[in-house]
Amino acid sequence: MADKKSNNRNNKKKRFNNNNSDEEFNPKFRKMRKKVCSMCANKEIVLDYKNYDQMKKFVNEKGKILPRRATGACAKHQREITQAVKRARHIAILPYTQG
Repeated sequence: MADKKSNNRNNKKKRFNNNNSDEEFNPKFRKMRKKVCSMCANKEIVLDYKNYDQMKKFVNEKGKILPRRATGACAKHQREITQAVKRARHIAILPYTQG
């Protein structure tokens, strides 16, 4: 019984500590591709609080502003998104809540 446990441990070590395999492969952690801010990449995109179709992309179904990790925007543009959504809400283009 003790031999099976030690063999099992050695097999696991060999499988995970194999330096000849791809360094990217790790079953516990997936390498995430870095998101590029769409507004930084494409300078032609202008954020306009009066454009309903553009503003609803940054708001979820409950009316909350989506975070940076969801929008993929950089910090500078996320602040602009937040300001634009709040302006659109103030002049009743976007609702404060859905429902």
